[in-house]
Amino acid sequence: MPYPDELLVAGERVLTHQHPHPKMLVFPALALLVTVGGAAYLAALIAPAPWAPYGFWVLGLVALGLIVWCAVAPLLRWSNTHFVLTNRRVLVREGVLTRSGFEIPMNRITSVRFRQTVFERMLGCGTLSVESASDEPLDFSDIPSVTHVYALLYEVADAG
Repeated sequence: MPYPDELLVAGERVLTHQHPHPKMLVFPALALLVTVGGAAYLAALIAPAPWAPYGFWVLGLVALGLIVWCAVAPLLRWSNTHFVLTNRRVLVREGVLTRSGFEIPMNRITSVRFRQTVFERMLGCGTLSVESASDEPLDFSDIPSVTHVYALLYEVADAG
């Protein structure tokens, strides 16, 4: 999904628009599978009981609550977190119900660094650190293709 053009200023163009690396969705997916499997197992256990219809309702509500809390909410957070690099600024937007964000103009960036653990190198993601003229460094974690974004950001910041 491209970044909305109406949020850009005149002459600004998007160089990259990314969500965090999908690795952050592994545990929510596992939580979904464990919850569904556990609920099915418990449903089979309580099926012969005379109070089974009530137990199914309670079990269903608990399982639904766990699925929303452990799987759906992280998916919504992931899909509503944006890292955008334009030719003029770095933007981060996040939040589902309450939106927050910040931006750093290119002319204020003093240094750019990236870090990758061995596991992150295998996945192709990492942490990007951007230091501006007056602020302490801002770390953006789970950036996909972090070396490409680093090179792109360095190139644009150096050209400006």
